[in-house]
Amino acid sequence: MSRGRELYELTRVRVLLFLREPEALFWVFVFPLVLAGVLGFAFRSKGIEPARVGLLEGPGADELARALASDEHVELVRFVARAEAEKKLARAALDVLLEPQADGVPQLAYDAHRPEGENARVRVLRALDLAQGRAAAPVTLAPVEETGSRYIDFLFPGLLGMNLMGTGMWGIGFAIADVRRRKFLKRLLVTPMRRSSFFLSFILARAVFLVLELAVLGSFGAWILGVPLRGSVAAFALVSLLGAGAFAGIGILTAARARTIEAVSGLMNVVMMPMWLGSGVFFSYERFPVALQPLLKLLPLTALNDALRGVCLDGSALVELTAPLAILLTWGVLSFALALRIFRWE
Repeated sequence: MSRGRELYELTRVRVLLFLREPEALFWVFVFPLVLAGVLGFAFRSKGIEPARVGLLEGPGADELARALASDEHVELVRFVARAEAEKKLARAALDVLLEPQADGVPQLAYDAHRPEGENARVRVLRALDLAQGRAAAPVTLAPVEETGSRYIDFLFPGLLGMNLMGTGMWGIGFAIADVRRRKFLKRLLVTPMRRSSFFLSFILARAVFLVLELAVLGSFGAWILGVPLRGSVAAFALVSLLGAGAFAGIGILTAARARTIEAVSGLMNVVMMPMWLGSGVFFSYERFPVALQPLLKLLPLTALNDALRGVCLDGSALVELTAPLAILLTWGVLSFALALRIFRWE
C-alpha cells in the first residue's frame, strides 16, 4: 500500500470515529457558539459604563443630586441610612459615596485602589465643577483605607468561594471520569459496594484536603492581605464546609454520565460559567438588572460568597446566614440525590 493510500485510510477512520461521538461534536461545534454568544451578550459594547454614586440624605442633598444629574454617565442611588450606604460601598455595589455636610462642603468616600472608584471620583468632581461654575468645587476627599471596607476585603472571599467551587467540581468530577475511562467502574459493578458509599468516599477525601486548603488560603488572606475575620472560626469553617459539599454534589452529578474526560470538562465549564459571570466574585451582582438578581442569588456560588463575606466582613452569626446556607444545603442534597439516581456503572 502506498503512503498516500495509507494516510487516506487512517485519516478516514479517525474522521468516522469522531463523527460517531455526539459528545465530541457538541463540544467542538455547538459549545463554542453557545460560549461566544453568552460572553458576547455579557460583555457586549454598551458605551461608557455609568459610575454608581451613592448620595446620603442631608442638608444640600437635593442640590448635589441636581448637579450630578447633569452627567449622563452617573447613576445616582440615594440613601437615608449611613450603615447601608457604607456597606454597599464596601461590597463594590457603589463606586463612591457622597455625603453632604452642614458646612456646605460634601465629603466623597472612595477606594483609590479601584479603577471604578477613581473614575467615579473624577466624574463627581467634574459634575460639581460644571454645576457650580468654578474651577474646583469644594469637596472633602475621604479615601477608604479601613480594613473591611477595601476592595481587596470584598474580593478575597469571592476568590475563596471560586476556589472552593473549582477544586470541588474539577477534583471530584475528573476523578470519577478518570475511573470510568480506565474501566475500573466495571470491576466495582460486581462488588456489594453501594453507590452512596462510592460517592461519599470522594466527598470525604475532598474534606481531608479542604482543611489544609482553608488553612493556607485563610492565613494568606489574614496575614498578607489583611482581610479581617470578624465572625467566628467555627462559622467560617461551617460555611466553607457547606460550600465545598454543595459543589462536590454538583461535581458528582456532572460526572455521573460523562464517559470521557473531554465530556466532563465541557460540562464543568457549562455549569460554572454562569457563576463566574454572575455570582459577584469580582464585582457585586447588584450591578445586574433587578429582575435577574433573585435568580443570581439562587446560584450556589452567590450564596457561598454572600455567606463568606457575612462572616469575614460583617461578623455575622450562622443564624443571620440562614438563607444562603439553606441554598447551599439544598444544592448539595438535591445534586447528590439526583446523581445517585442517574449514575450508571457502565
